Amino acid sequence: MQNILVTGAAGFIGSNVSEMLLKKDYNVIGIDSFNDFYSPLIKRGNANEIVKTAESIGANFKLYEGDIRNGEVIDRVFAENKIEAVIHLAAYAGVRPSIENPELYFDVNINGTVKILECIKKYGIKRHVFASSSSVYGNNKKVPFSEQDPVDNAISPYAATKKAGEVICYTYHHLYDINTACLRFFTVYGPRQRPDLAIHKFTKLMVEGKPIPFFGDGSMKRDHTYIDDILDGVYKALIWTDSPKKRYDIFNLGESHTITLTELVEAISDELGINPIINRLPMQQGDVNRTFADISKAKKILGYNPQTNFEEGIKKFIKWFRTREYASQVFKERV
Repeated sequence: MQNILVTGAAGFIGSNVSEMLLKKDYNVIGIDSFNDFYSPLIKRGNANEIVKTAESIGANFKLYEGDIRNGEVIDRVFAENKIEAVIHLAAYAGVRPSIENPELYFDVNINGTVKILECIKKYGIKRHVFASSSSVYGNNKKVPFSEQDPVDNAISPYAATKKAGEVICYTYHHLYDINTACLRFFTVYGPRQRPDLAIHKFTKLMVEGKPIPFFGDGSMKRDHTYIDDILDGVYKALIWTDSPKKRYDIFNLGESHTITLTELVEAISDELGINPIINRLPMQQGDVNRTFADISKAKKILGYNPQTNFEEGIKKFIKWFRTREYASQVFKERV
């Protein structure tokens, strides 16, 4: 069995990636800082779910608690495990918080990535998957967004860190023959989604009977991508890096279908059977008007083929949300 290191293993995407790899007979070594960007208890719950999955199928999962900026901790993780590939997901995420605290984002997302790449170099690892973001496209006027489009006009520090990460990954690929796939995720949602993200946040507020923050006139569009489709793309990118040929490339992972903010709220409202209370607010700094993925390259090279449409994905998310202990209690109180 191959040993795969997953950074940010207890997060939304990281925990789902870790379980997916375990089910595909990989050994998973995870690292997470359990920081307070959102409740560490949520991330510890995610980690417990990975442990349960590993135990139920007899798979091997080892979790380290540590910060990717801590070179000694990172080196110990690599030294204690014969790692054959790295899926680097750890980062501070979010456009608006990055505007409030840009130094933290540059420190974690750029310096932390360099620490990981230095260990990849030191221990002779030749396979690397890096989590980038659709945020790098900024307010791209051409749609859908193609990997060939210029991404030099980031409109948030978060977006700038992800563009920088792609460039740094290329540098290490060029100098040290590290096969690398940079994946630009488009608005991922599904079970375990971070509580600060729109779908999770809006669902919770509607259930509680509280107003939802509605930025702009509702025409803002996003290419929402269900977590299972992202997992498929991550796995296929991991396989793609396993080649004797020197490889580096960037891939969009999205649904290639846009949903307006108004349509998003209506879909959640319809599935919950709750009329939303709307708190209309002006557009926020750093928000892009739309995201829309051209996934033809990922389809051709990786065989990526998203299967979950938005309506089905919302049903699946809310089904998961209803199973959460907190959510279940709120639903009972509203009956």
